[in-house]
Parts: sequence; structure tokens; C-alpha cells
Amino acid sequence: MPELSSRTSVFTDSVIRRMTRISNQYGAVNLSQGFPDFEPPAEILKRLAEVTKEDFHQYAITWGAQNFREALAEKIYHFSGVKADPNGELVVTCGSTEAMMAAMMSVTNPGDKVIVFSPFYENYGADTILSGADPIYVPLLPPEFSFDPEVLEDAFRQKVKAIIVCNPSNPCGKVFTKEELLIIADLAKKYDAFVITDEVYEHILYKPNVHTYMAALPGMKDRTITCNSLSKTYSITGWRLGYTQANPEITERIKKVHDFLTVGAAAPLQEAAVAGLKFGDDYYKQLQEKYTAKRNLFLKGLDDIGLIHTEPQGAYYVLIDISEFGYESDLEFAEDLARKVGVGAVPGSSFFKEKENRYVRLHFAKKEETLNQALERLSQIRKIF
Repeated sequence: MPELSSRTSVFTDSVIRRMTRISNQYGAVNLSQGFPDFEPPAEILKRLAEVTKEDFHQYAITWGAQNFREALAEKIYHFSGVKADPNGELVVTCGSTEAMMAAMMSVTNPGDKVIVFSPFYENYGADTILSGADPIYVPLLPPEFSFDPEVLEDAFRQKVKAIIVCNPSNPCGKVFTKEELLIIADLAKKYDAFVITDEVYEHILYKPNVHTYMAALPGMKDRTITCNSLSKTYSITGWRLGYTQANPEITERIKKVHDFLTVGAAAPLQEAAVAGLKFGDDYYKQLQEKYTAKRNLFLKGLDDIGLIHTEPQGAYYVLIDISEFGYESDLEFAEDLARKVGVGAVPGSSFFKEKENRYVRLHFAKKEETLNQALERLSQIRKIF
């Protein structure tokens, strides 16, 4: 039998998705994979039901249905002030996962270097390797998960092609300040690099933090590739609707890569999701209030139990410090947590380039009763371990 691909030989399966399977196996409350257990907005579901009886069952335009892209462009302009041409600067993808892969494959060549902040969402390193590029990891320093500008510039000096910025960040919940983003932007311009952003949690923020759009910063629209998704904003993670936003030259290349990766995103779901893209400001205000309440409930519960944890500025993840339990392997701890305590978590080592075994990641995108059930189980952790 011929030898298999060397570039994928170092891959494991997704640790996040593996922990969902382990949670299901043991009947654990799944706080590992970040999807809600509550319904999407009623307006979107109502439109979805209507769409099933209409003529949206064949291919949409490869890079996205026209009305979807037009509604998306209006939403982007409303929140960021950036005018995105719906025909020349947007590509609708099968989730932000494909958006990131298409962006990476469109701008990097084998051997190019790409900066990735650590901790990072697990796909970034894999996307870099699949593109044939070499990742350079720059640490985000707890507890604020800020970066050292000198260390970052040292990375840029290695003639990098791009930097990936997840804002708000998964898994640490960091929201990059405008000042931090300006430092990144200035370095990208100085060293002539692209900035590829992942902004799927743009609307899940906790006061006083605000979201700054990289593409809106001076001189950054043409060198920024924004990857985003409807998954988290509208609680439709299974619909797999994402997009890229970039200048026309980059977008033309992304269209071609996307066409050969997946052909196109699901036409009926695009049509139904237009209803969400047209929501007014009240929806996003209520979304922030809803997640703020969940965050407050969950963090207070962790405090009452006495578990040391991070305080997310955005997104819906918490890193729990498990040092007190004496495990050498955070993966073993996470498996025992699901089996013995009944709560699913993701081992933190899957997010760090550095050797790190003191964290597990939990998320709180769940109903109040689900969070209370998880907290009740976690309250017994010291009796069980």
C-alpha cells in the first residue's frame, strides 16, 4: 500500500468533538463542544419552515445567494462601518471553519510562515499545516492574555505571510483592545503581512469590553481577511453558514478555492438565515444581556465551589485551573470528569503550543437549568477526586 500523506500524519481527531462523544458515552452534561441547548430565534425557524415549501432546494450561486450576501453586507456596514461589496468582497462558506481554510489556502504558499497566538482554537494550527505553511506561535499571557509587542515583532521579523487573530478569543475569552489591534495592524503594514481574523463571537461581549473590527482600522481593509459565521450569533451551529470578507483580488481567489472545497453552502438555510441578518439592534442587545446573565450565573457557581477560573471578556468559555487535583494529564482529568463527575470539558493542552496541563475549558452557552445541573455535579468534585 502506498504511503499516506506526511502532512496529516501528526493530526489527531478534534479533541473538542472527541469530548462530546465521551460526554455522551457517560451521560455527562456536555460543556465541552460550544453549542447551545436552546432554540434559535423564532423568526429564523418560522422562515425555515416556509422555505421547505418554496423553491430553494437546488444549488445557490457558488459564493452565496444574492439576497444573503446583500443582507450580510448591510449588517457588516451597520456594525463595523466597513462597506463590503456583496458581489466582489463576500464569499459564503460552509461555516467559519471552511472560511479560515479557504482564506489560508488563498494567501499562503508552502513554506510561508503564519503567526498564531497561543492559546488558539485547535483548527488554526491544522489549517496552517494543510496549507503547507509553518506556524509561529506567540503566547498570550494570563491572566489578561495580553501579548508582548516585542515578542510579536520578533515573530513578524521572520518574514511572515499572515497572522491569525481570534477576537473575541476561543478559548480564553480575551477581547483585544483597539490599542492592541493597532499594534498588530502597524506590524502587519510594516512587514507587509495579511491579517486573517476569526470574529465569530463579535456580538458575545461583556461590558465594558467592545469589539473593534480589524478591517475598520486605518489602512487595514485591503490586507484583512475577515472570517465569520452565523453559528454563535443566531444559535445555529449545525447550519454551517460562514463567510469571508476581503478585498476583490483576494475574494476572487477565495471563490475559486471555496468552489473546489465545498461548491456552496446550503441554499435553504441561507434563505432562512436572511431573517436573522435583518434583525434590529434590540436582538444584539438582548443577546449580550442573555449571555451576561449566563456568565454571571456560571462564574458565581464556580466561585461558590472554590474552583479557580478565568473571567472571559467575550465568547462563552472559561478555563478552569485543575492544578489542585494533581493530574499529570489534563486529558485524563477531562475523561475522569465526564465519567466520575458527569461534566464534559475540553483539556486545555489542545489549545496551547506551550506545554500546559493545568486547564480544562468549559462553556456556558446552555439553559440556566443545564448550567445549574453542571454546577451541582461540580460541587461534588473534591469528594470524588
